[in-house]
Amino acid sequence: MPTADIQYGQLLLGYGLLLFPLAVFLWYGIPLIGQTLISALRMTVQLLFIGFYLQVLFDLDNLWLNMTWLAVMIVVADASIIRGCGLNYRFFMMPLFFSLFLGTVIPLLIFLLVILYPTPSLEARFIIPISGMILGNCLRADIVGIQNFYHALRQREKEYFFFLSSGASLQEAIRPFLRNALQAALAPSLATMATMGLVSVPGMMTGIMMGGVNPAAAIKYQIAIMIAIFSGTAITVTLAIYFSRRRTISAWGVLNQAIFTDRQT
Repeated sequence: MPTADIQYGQLLLGYGLLLFPLAVFLWYGIPLIGQTLISALRMTVQLLFIGFYLQVLFDLDNLWLNMTWLAVMIVVADASIIRGCGLNYRFFMMPLFFSLFLGTVIPLLIFLLVILYPTPSLEARFIIPISGMILGNCLRADIVGIQNFYHALRQREKEYFFFLSSGASLQEAIRPFLRNALQAALAPSLATMATMGLVSVPGMMTGIMMGGVNPAAAIKYQIAIMIAIFSGTAITVTLAIYFSRRRTISAWGVLNQAIFTDRQT
């Protein structure tokens, strides 16, 4: 049975659910009412635009056009991560772009060409949604991991220089900070995987089942996409720190304070 479409009038009524959080904000004086309304408006406009554009992509189904759209997604995610971390675009734009590209494309191709084989999986209807799911999770993890790594280096500068002065190489000195950053970035994804199916029914599985696919097949899709997401996240965070540190930390181990937008010392 095909999934029923939602009429625009019914969707408009669904916005009434926002009255509950808005009432809480108003009652407790939480200054989030304006931000909530703006966020809801932006989400609506962006999704309506994307819905129209995706239909065009699906109809054309051109591989080069799909890859161009993926590059646009990566650039937007790149800028969002740098802004969210409070870092300087000049130092991080290119390293993050390449780490996001590799962290998205590697698991995407394995998912499409190996797991879904022999389905004609290079179609736009596969490439765009799956890459979006992988990239979205990479974005959140990158913000946590990169921010944790660089701000820890600045805040624990004495500890970092103690390692260097004790004879540690640069790689050895940053290892504890890198380990903590990766742990902080990947812990939420691990927690999600560990509780999936018990605490929550994931979105992809729900969408597939609502589209008429039986639960057993939906579960296999969800397992595959979660592994792809987690692998992509680990690749992206690791490469983002590895690529960017070559531009942010000198050969003598000095962290360039210009990478921080607040320029604190």
